[in-house]
Amino acid sequence: MMNFTIVLSMLLYCSLILAQDDVNVPETERTSETQSCFPDMCEFLKEFGAIKEKQTVMETRLKDSETRLKDSETRLMDSETRLTDSETRLKESENQILELKSKEKTVVVFSAAAGGSGHIGPFNTDTTVVYKVVKTNIGNAYSQFTGTFAAPVPGIYYFTFFYHAGGSQRVSLTLIKNNESVVTTYDHTTSHDGADNGGNAVFLQLQQGDQVYVRLGANTHVWGDNFITTFSGFLVSQV
Repeated sequence: MMNFTIVLSMLLYCSLILAQDDVNVPETERTSETQSCFPDMCEFLKEFGAIKEKQTVMETRLKDSETRLKDSETRLMDSETRLTDSETRLKESENQILELKSKEKTVVVFSAAAGGSGHIGPFNTDTTVVYKVVKTNIGNAYSQFTGTFAAPVPGIYYFTFFYHAGGSQRVSLTLIKNNESVVTTYDHTTSHDGADNGGNAVFLQLQQGDQVYVRLGANTHVWGDNFITTFSGFLVSQV
């Protein structure tokens, strides 16, 4: 547009010059000059108009190309976003598969007996029963030195504990989780009952590191020989 304005201004300027020159030019010369000048000017204007039209067409094509380029960039960005989302979902799926495989491979089972000979207790205070004879300890979560089970993974666990004892003294065994009583088995003293047997069981949801053990109540006892007083547990399912 600016180029067209400049050319138009030049044409007007030239016309003014020619008009001024015509004042002192004879009529015959003026007619001759006009005939020689105006055809050139008309041809120039035609060429300029054609160039301007081509320029307009090129500008239109350029705008169309820019629009198509922007559309292509937008589609490319959308494709990249979808690709990123797909990669994220793929990683999440892989992590879930790995987690499921890890859960399938995690096996925790233990079973132990008090062992020894004769009775365990009575003691003046509550005492943790140490089941020294380990029958099974897959996962090594039970310690035969402390009598404590420590959960290696979070999940649902099942525990059982049984005892055999003489009837002449009281029996009190309590399953403890992190110093809190969970379930108890108990029997009182009888003069006519020579032996007692009992036990209890429970499902517990544990976090990794939670501790579970069996506590013998103060002034009570159980028998430890012949593997008749036991403590067992296993992982049911990880959570």
